[in-house]
Amino acid sequence: MRVAVLGTGIMGQGVARSLTREGHDVTAWNRTREKAEPLTADGVAVVGTVAEAVTGADVVLLVLFDGDAVLDVLDAAASSAPATAVWVQASTIGVEATGQVVEKARSAGVDLIEAMMLGTRKPAAEGKLVMLAAGASDLVQRARPVLDAMGAKTIAAGDTVGQGTALKLAANAWIASVTAATAQSVALAESLGLDPQLFLDAISGGQADTPYAHIKGATMIAGDYPTQFALDGLRKDIDLMRAAAPSTFDPTLLDALATVYASASERGHGSDDIAAVRAGFDGGRDRD
Repeated sequence: MRVAVLGTGIMGQGVARSLTREGHDVTAWNRTREKAEPLTADGVAVVGTVAEAVTGADVVLLVLFDGDAVLDVLDAAASSAPATAVWVQASTIGVEATGQVVEKARSAGVDLIEAMMLGTRKPAAEGKLVMLAAGASDLVQRARPVLDAMGAKTIAAGDTVGQGTALKLAANAWIASVTAATAQSVALAESLGLDPQLFLDAISGGQADTPYAHIKGATMIAGDYPTQFALDGLRKDIDLMRAAAPSTFDPTLLDALATVYASASERGHGSDDIAAVRAGFDGGRDRD
């Protein structure tokens, strides 16, 4: 299929490579073209405008940072794509902005679904994301070859665009929580004079164990945070969770997560991996 990838950040670059590897004809655009240029070595065509990118596309994949960016791209490119193109909104932009995008797509005559990407840099590059799809079933089916190339599996979140976003926020709340909980235990063990590896050894193989704790825990212990999922990106998602939560939902834990991730960001770790939330538990101390 002819696929336009709009946005080549961490996730966009990974999925563009995965799509090309699986035989799709991929054209990529990024607001800063230089960031997309490395994709040419993988057979991706890089162009200078969104209109060029979507011309002739069967599927238009939106992998952008926020709702404003998605709305801007729709304004700029909707009239240049074929009427038969399926637009796949894969950016984590929250409930309110998703509603705005749905309205914009409707007014522009664009066929829109969403496919939230659950995973980080490595699964994106390997085509092993979990895709959280929502929208009309016939449109999802038309985009299925693209979703299959991006992910190891696709979860049908519902037939209404927005349900995939809701599921992504719930899933990322878990990621934020388990990462922060791992950091808390590592930090507590260290503060009590223990080798923090003992914490990971203690939970290993038990009912409370999770491979994720060992992956992120090892990074925390090493104090080295190569970015798989940027900490400030997760902070943005936590804010979207808080904004989307209804009045019947108690945000106490989300508020605490927002505080500890903000603390780590203020210590200079905003562009590091989310494992750098470890720095948010240092109080007045700085490990760097």
